[in-house]
Amino acid sequence: MVEGRGKFEWSQTASLMALAANLVRDPKKGKAASPADFNPFAQRPPKPVLKGKEMLAALKAAFVRDRK
Repeated sequence: MVEGRGKFEWSQTASLMALAANLVRDPKKGKAASPADFNPFAQRPPKPVLKGKEMLAALKAAFVRDRK
């Protein structure tokens, strides 16, 4: 019950923080902030971690041009 109340209060606080940040931002310089940017309880997608051959293949695909 305590955790639920904390999540509820943080969602309200995060909404107000996003509103305040969007009021003073320059639309030409970046994207709008969302409440999830300020909420510590928000679910974030996991970052992919590549290891070994997968990492080398991804780096090669990104940075090496085909010389044909």
